Amino acid sequence: MFAIIESGGKQYKVASGQKLRVERLKEAVGSQIVINKVLLHSDGDNVNVGTPLVEGATVKAKILSHGKSDKVRIFKLRRRKNSKKQQGHRQGYSEIEIEAIALN
Repeated sequence: MFAIIESGGKQYKVASGQKLRVERLKEAVGSQIVINKVLLHSDGDNVNVGTPLVEGATVKAKILSHGKSDKVRIFKLRRRKNSKKQQGHRQGYSEIEIEAIALN
């Protein structure tokens, strides 16, 4: 059984027991969350595709940790203008574990 969910503007294929990193969530570490944005639900033979969401489908997950990704360096150089700009960015993430996929 698997599902395709949307979180943070990205889509993820998830299965029960899977751990993955998503865009940072506001909930605290150790809390349970319910993801209602399920785009596709499959339990072997039956496949439910949403338009755009599957009605009554939920994914329950637990937040394991919060963190920041590796630094991405942004460097802009304007040649022959003696102008340059350097910047860095670290994107925040939440690591979650999928506990259950349900279709009501």
